[in-house]
Amino acid sequence: MTVGGLRRTQEAGAFGGNVADDPGRAKIAAARYAVERYVRPGQRIALGTGSTATEAVRALALRFPKAPFECVASSRATEELARSLGIPVRPLEGVDRFQLMLDGADEVSPALDLTKGGGGALFREKLLARLSDDLVILVDPSKLVRALGERHRIPVEVVPFARPVVSHALERRGYRAELRTGPDGRPFRTDNGNEILDLTPPRPIENPSEEERALSELTGIVETGLFVGLARRVVVGYPDGHVEELPRSPVPPT
Repeated sequence: MTVGGLRRTQEAGAFGGNVADDPGRAKIAAARYAVERYVRPGQRIALGTGSTATEAVRALALRFPKAPFECVASSRATEELARSLGIPVRPLEGVDRFQLMLDGADEVSPALDLTKGGGGALFREKLLARLSDDLVILVDPSKLVRALGERHRIPVEVVPFARPVVSHALERRGYRAELRTGPDGRPFRTDNGNEILDLTPPRPIENPSEEERALSELTGIVETGLFVGLARRVVVGYPDGHVEELPRSPVPPT
């Protein structure tokens, strides 16, 4: 499947070790490639959340043991992992801009629009993505879809008090809304203290920009897991260790 036009294919074993022998080797390949190609000393870097973002943090620590950059994390989990590996993480500041953000995605469309939020940090991830000059998304090939909502539910972060009203409104629009729960069976809480509804759309989303706007207009929804027009490029890792980089296609003139 071609998404956004293939830019390059390259082996991703520059840090030593055999990627093909590691668990999650496709994610590791993507993370190592992105860190080697795009991370430079002195950068301000935003860090995403989830299993692929975890591999990006590990790749950062492996390639840059002295961590010569500033990082802000999108979740407590990522912050704790980064610090455990010797990567300094600081709070977000009012004037922050980031040269680079490394993150994963649950789905990637041909236009490089994304479904995100499987790790529960979609609000903070979207905020950091909008503050970043270059959002590089790392995925395995199973994340490539023809339309968002095709394989993965779409998360929305909601204020707990408003959740019953929001759920009802979403169901009237044809969504099946399921409250995300934690291992203890209680409602999952984001780092912001909110809840997440995982939405199954009545059909795959053909116009994610319009859908994002419609969902955001519902009072009680803090943020949606539709990331439209934010990714500059997507790095797809494969189990054999090679990667493909998929840049955003230029918008044709109207």
